[in-house]
Amino acid sequence: MSLSDRAGSRIRSIPMLAGVLMLTALAGCQVKPLYSDAVGTSAALASIEISDADDRVEQEVRNALIFLAAGGQGEPVNPQYHLALNVTTRAMGVLYDQARDRAGAGRIVVKADYNLSKTGTGETIKSGNRTAVALVDFPVQEFAKVRAVRDGENRAAKELAELIRADIAAALSR
Repeated sequence: MSLSDRAGSRIRSIPMLAGVLMLTALAGCQVKPLYSDAVGTSAALASIEISDADDRVEQEVRNALIFLAAGGQGEPVNPQYHLALNVTTRAMGVLYDQARDRAGAGRIVVKADYNLSKTGTGETIKSGNRTAVALVDFPVQEFAKVRAVRDGENRAAKELAELIRADIAAALSR
């Protein structure tokens, strides 16, 4: 076998070796659905009690979380986890009309600080904060403006509940 034949066979074996190494690395990977029954995330989510709300927007977030966590079944009778929730809301104008001295459009910012802990031990599983923003138009009529703000708060509350549920589900699936 000549020198050029040996070099050619080495070059041809490099892609084959790379393919074998890639398959070996991929064999160690595990992909599991977040909400599969084997992981038990759905059952863990359904066993979360959520703290009482202090205002209307916090109640909207709480209601959406209860629905999302338990799949519409309501709060658990014997909860394994407790979610302490604190929600704040802010409405601000972003397009300000100086001639009329009023904002034409705005932003509703709903922020939540949360802490998920085990009921029996008080051990913290996950804590964090999330923010959701809803854009609104501020009409000239005052009642329409109030309704626009309320609609924005409701939309932001539902989005915020989905974000918190995703965080909690990821923490409980580990």
